[in-house]
Amino acid sequence: MTRRTLVGTLAAAATLKGQSAQPAPRHHREPHTEWKPKLGVLGPYTPGNVQFAHEQGFTNMILGSSANSTLDALTISDAQIEDVKNTLRKFDMHVSALQVGNNPIAAEAGERAREIDYFVKAIRLAGKLGVPYIGTQSGRDPSKPFQEQIDEIVRVYHEKYFAECERSRVRILWEPYPEAPNLATSPVGFEALFKGFGDSQYVGLQYDPSHLVRQFMDPIQTARDFVEKIYDVHLKDTEIFWPVLRAGGINPVNKARWWTYRIPGMGSMNWRDFFSVLQEAGYAGAMSVEQEDPFYGADDPGPDFSADFKTGFIMAKRYLTQYVPM
Repeated sequence: MTRRTLVGTLAAAATLKGQSAQPAPRHHREPHTEWKPKLGVLGPYTPGNVQFAHEQGFTNMILGSSANSTLDALTISDAQIEDVKNTLRKFDMHVSALQVGNNPIAAEAGERAREIDYFVKAIRLAGKLGVPYIGTQSGRDPSKPFQEQIDEIVRVYHEKYFAECERSRVRILWEPYPEAPNLATSPVGFEALFKGFGDSQYVGLQYDPSHLVRQFMDPIQTARDFVEKIYDVHLKDTEIFWPVLRAGGINPVNKARWWTYRIPGMGSMNWRDFFSVLQEAGYAGAMSVEQEDPFYGADDPGPDFSADFKTGFIMAKRYLTQYVPM
């Protein structure tokens, strides 16, 4: 045996000894407890809707709270707030979010002031109800360049919203709804907004994969990339009418409809992979069916849910419980 061989053999032995002294590599996580996020419905607040959700086994609701809704932040009284809280307690119903439209950077000064004033009151209402999140839009002013809009949103949130968020213990979540005044509709928008807000604890995502499906983005990879920012989820599907799309494109003649919202399981969304992303990340928030399916009464959402609308929720739950244990 040469000196070089001997040295190499001794070095290899020392390496193996050192390795054996280290803990064995972990190829598997510790066993998880059963994944049981709260499964809910989105809609107007009425005692009847809360009772329906409870009777169908749902444990969460997202409640509409824009102007002129049953939870209008401008007009609701403290006595009415107590009635709402009593109803929610009676039916053991958790509320993950209030849903409120908002454009805090509207170009017209009067509109901007009204939007901000209402939203501050909505944050305060969420705090009084013990609701942790408000689902909304970021805001948008198409007359300005993209980055200038981002900077303005950041400024307004810091100046107008975050003090009330702190007092009321409420976080603002952006839903990627593209028809609204919203820059939080894509991974590019998410990235720019979160970069602008830095490590702020008061903003996040209310993730709705259906909006990415109809914009031909990847809802699974986007969820994976931003999963740490997802605090609430809308469960809604999108069906693409491919013959119409291939014949006329995304701007077809006579405005032919080439897509529509559906209840989960009736569209193009890969729910198995989506829930896998959330489960692997340890997502513990709520997930609520947003019922906009024209086959199940989407044109008649209430205030009290219609029979067709209720059927849509029931059918959605039947599909979802294969992935989301109740």
